[in-house]
Amino acid sequence: MTARQMKLGLFLWATGHHIAAWRHPDAHVTAGIDIDHYIALARTAEAAKFDMVFCEDAAGLREANINIASQTSRSIGFEPISLLSALAAQTERIGLVSTASTSYNEPYGLARTFASLDNLSGGRAGWNLVTSASPIEAANFGATGLRPHADRYARAREFATVITGLWHRKPTGHDGESFSVRDPLDIPPSPQGAPVMVQAGASDDGKDLAARTADVVFSAAQTFEEAKAFYDDLKGRLAAYGRQPDDVKIMPGVAPIVAATKAEAQAKYDALQELIPDDVGVALLSSYLSISDLGRYPIDGPLPELPESEGMKSRQALVIEQARRDGLSIRELARYFAGARGHWRVVGTAGEIADELQARFEGGAADGFNVMPSWFPGELDAFATLVVPELRRRGLFRKDYEGRTLRDHLGLKRPI
Repeated sequence: MTARQMKLGLFLWATGHHIAAWRHPDAHVTAGIDIDHYIALARTAEAAKFDMVFCEDAAGLREANINIASQTSRSIGFEPISLLSALAAQTERIGLVSTASTSYNEPYGLARTFASLDNLSGGRAGWNLVTSASPIEAANFGATGLRPHADRYARAREFATVITGLWHRKPTGHDGESFSVRDPLDIPPSPQGAPVMVQAGASDDGKDLAARTADVVFSAAQTFEEAKAFYDDLKGRLAAYGRQPDDVKIMPGVAPIVAATKAEAQAKYDALQELIPDDVGVALLSSYLSISDLGRYPIDGPLPELPESEGMKSRQALVIEQARRDGLSIRELARYFAGARGHWRVVGTAGEIADELQARFEGGAADGFNVMPSWFPGELDAFATLVVPELRRRGLFRKDYEGRTLRDHLGLKRPI
């Protein structure tokens, strides 16, 4: 039995992470606006002793040119900090992490909002910093278009400096290129000192910002080699900022489909895949590749050469690499991508999935995982009742919480 144990987050997403989750016969199609649905998911994760639940956010439609039923099931939902405030009153221990953009917020207001959630929850809040890579979002905030990648990260660096200064009670008075802040916050620190800082950027700019500011990093990697390379790269950057390797927890996304037998798990996966219309899969893929006309290429032909994106650079590179490595056609790539948006997918028994997670955890490619069930509540229930007990049997996951705050769960230092 090892003393080091993996961390687990639950990535919440209305009906589930598979793009066709809303078409599953047991799915709750209007889940995005049902608070009881989210309370049940959070309580299931808390009963299984997950470290946190996580909500992503996009201030606009998820993807352009996707049919209205699929789009509605993915885009209609609560603003995440409001949702997590409600979940704070319905849970006791589990961490509550929300995305918020540095491109479409101001640091003082966002610092105050997250500090409030942190106090309301007794020290369980976390902020996932994103720069927003979607032109759909940009169009909703008076912008003339998506800011260049380098400009977004320059703003994000200053934003992170200001917001951590406010949370950590550093001397007030900031007058920078993008922001001016005079006063300290009007709310005291929570029991964990300050919200946990999370990031998911995998470009060089993103990894440098994470090495300087993040407590947790969410990542995407298909293979062990990709996951290991990202892990070693990011951990290797920490020393330049006076930080230790254990100061940042790296948690790749994983989309598990588990059943009592491998054949049953594969049948569950195949049934979901059959629910993906080709036009929906290709449109989703197009949005992540930052190309508007992928549909004009032969669907059974190879992915064309693409210019580097100003949007999600790292995700675009990951998808292109997979297409070239595995020799996938546009149809094959789109159907694979639609299952978990480029994240690692594992199909099998509880033992087989635990084997895969253990190999990456003990092989120095992950400190834990951000679990992305294909559809809710079914795949969450299956993971909690089948995989979590197997991880515990191997000494890889906790039997109970170590403390009451998110920093306690993650083994992170209190900043103030």
